Amino acid sequence: MKGKNTAVVLAAGQGKRMNSKVQKQFLELGGKPLLYYALKCFQDSGLIQEIILVTGAESVSFCKEEIVEKYGLTKVTKVIPGGKERYDSVYQGLLACRDTEYVLIHDGARPFITEEIIQRGMQGVKKTGACVIGMPSKDTVKIADAQGDVAETPERSSVWTIQTPQIFEYRLIREAHEKIRCRDMSAITDDAMVVEQETGVKIALVEGSYKNLKITTPEDLDIAEIFLKNI
Repeated sequence: MKGKNTAVVLAAGQGKRMNSKVQKQFLELGGKPLLYYALKCFQDSGLIQEIILVTGAESVSFCKEEIVEKYGLTKVTKVIPGGKERYDSVYQGLLACRDTEYVLIHDGARPFITEEIIQRGMQGVKKTGACVIGMPSKDTVKIADAQGDVAETPERSSVWTIQTPQIFEYRLIREAHEKIRCRDMSAITDDAMVVEQETGVKIALVEGSYKNLKITTPEDLDIAEIFLKNI
């Protein structure tokens, strides 16, 4: 019997670049916590059966009471503490999954995920078992050398900026994370890298949206307010 699709939403980051005493995922956007919007999208999606929310240990009760219960997010079955690094939080989320066929790993600081993005991602993951969401780069990208000078200019048409969710067969991403945890993970910046390094599985690349931005700086929050008004 096939398992369910589980969204693991990460909300354990400190958000130091926001210059705010409030963690960025709890900053107000349109009168609601930033984190609410990603959770609500997964809540409303017919493709998602379960949501696992990973947050800081000190924020578990707040998330349960002020976000999950307050806004009736019934698909959130677990709110669990994350780890020291992002990949530790992802691993805790994977351990909390039960009877899951596909897992969607999403940054809670990306409020503008849509049902269309989820649909495209779920179609993409069927190709190889691993899929990342992204968009072609609007800018020319330069590769720097050790001295900080330009070493290479890749063809812009082949450069994509990667977003979330990143979607995987649960068995594949769980095994990849378990294998890599016994080695240095300091260079790991996303979950696709774990699968690339540990399995060699080809990662499908699926179009997301230029609006699917990650709120990292105060300027991003200003842009998000504009996006929200136009929804």
